[in-house]
Amino acid sequence: QVQLAESGGGSVQAGGSLRLSCVASTYTTRMGWFRQAPGKEREGVVCIGYNGITNYADSVKGRFTISRGNDKKILYLQMNTLKPEDSAMYYCAAGAFRWGVCPLGPDEYNSWGQGTQVTVSS
Repeated sequence: QVQLAESGGGSVQAGGSLRLSCVASTYTTRMGWFRQAPGKEREGVVCIGYNGITNYADSVKGRFTISRGNDKKILYLQMNTLKPEDSAMYYCAAGAFRWGVCPLGPDEYNSWGQGTQVTVSS
């Protein structure tokens, strides 16, 4: 399995920005960001596939941007115009190669980081 380590979480006021980073032990064709708030199921935020095509959850479209570092072992999540409902533990995940658009279902990924907390106050 791929080893993943997230960083960059923190506390911000609504409307603010944060950038999360995820360092992978090796390049993986399919990676994504997920989040889980207390009492809620883990949900997909955005993923990026082997061909660079991305897939965003409707709730973050236009506000969040996923990208890879030059060596493609680093995954970023730029989060702008943050809302209180974005508060959650954010996880980086990696999955095996798959044709087509990457899925946002957590079950489609088999390597997970420890998570980084994001708290947005109103």
